[in-house]
Amino acid sequence: MMEKDICILAIESSCDETAAAVVKNGREVLSNIIYSQIALHTEYGGVVPEIASRKHIEKINQVIEQALSEAHMKLEEMDAIAVTYGPGLVGALLVGVSAAKAISFASGIPLVGVHHIEGHISANYIENKDLEPPFICLVVSGGHSHLVVVKDYGEYEILGRTRDDAAGEAFDKVARAIGLGYPGGPKIDKISKEGNPDAIHFPRAKVAEAEYDFSFSGLKSAVLNYLNSCQMKGEEVNRADVAASFQKAVIDVLVEHSMGAVKRYSYNKFAIAGGVASNSSLRVAFEEACAKNKIQFYHPSPIFCTDNAAMIGAAGYYEFVKGVRSSYDLNAVPNLKLGER
Repeated sequence: MMEKDICILAIESSCDETAAAVVKNGREVLSNIIYSQIALHTEYGGVVPEIASRKHIEKINQVIEQALSEAHMKLEEMDAIAVTYGPGLVGALLVGVSAAKAISFASGIPLVGVHHIEGHISANYIENKDLEPPFICLVVSGGHSHLVVVKDYGEYEILGRTRDDAAGEAFDKVARAIGLGYPGGPKIDKISKEGNPDAIHFPRAKVAEAEYDFSFSGLKSAVLNYLNSCQMKGEEVNRADVAASFQKAVIDVLVEHSMGAVKRYSYNKFAIAGGVASNSSLRVAFEEACAKNKIQFYHPSPIFCTDNAAMIGAAGYYEFVKGVRSSYDLNAVPNLKLGER
């Protein structure tokens, strides 16, 4: 794309991970530092925005310095500073955005604001060197469930999105209800391996007149009703069966919607992204569905599925080479929609 190597210092602080990375030419990760706050928020059963923001302030300079050090590079060698500016928790986003603006202003290095979901999609470019648009991508995380046509780098068409709870949110709520605690996704993934996914039939919701939209609140309510019913009857609850049956209901909907879209729009490439994309059963289900439909299946390693700065560096690179530059009035936009700038 360009004669000279382009190195990007990337910063991500949209939720409860303080992260910085150095990425070369959008696909080569020279460093990827992530400070996770999971242990801190576990005792509260979820992310506490105020605590997250304070921790980001404590850690942001440290992770940036570490990212440069591990990449064996100096700040002056960076071609751009890429930073997540939305969507996410407003206080958390502001820490990353403020740090990036300060560094850009002091050094004169261009600033590029990056959309968080665009980052998740771009995580697929890091390890799949052959993957290029167009393709369809399913983004499933704690706050988002999107089915997207990636028309070109930075150019998207949203086919479907969640109408209520995102898939990851449903995982967290169900995990809490069956006493697994936070974070719900990995815990349900683990215990499901001991359960029977066909033990309990939970509903698979369809949204009328929007065949690619998702709705998981009814499923979550069905699980809660099942648990309450068992309690009232004095029946013992098999947590592994509940977790496995719930997980299968989520996966069935995600796979059905995704494969339906891939076939209708005649794409032969499909990718997954976001925190829930590291779920082992989800990966297996998509591997099988894609193999059956003769579709190439792409997915990032788990470390690039959860929030990280390398994915922001990948997305930032493609924005940078297109000529996108952000001014110093760049602000945190907690409800930023994909495709907006």
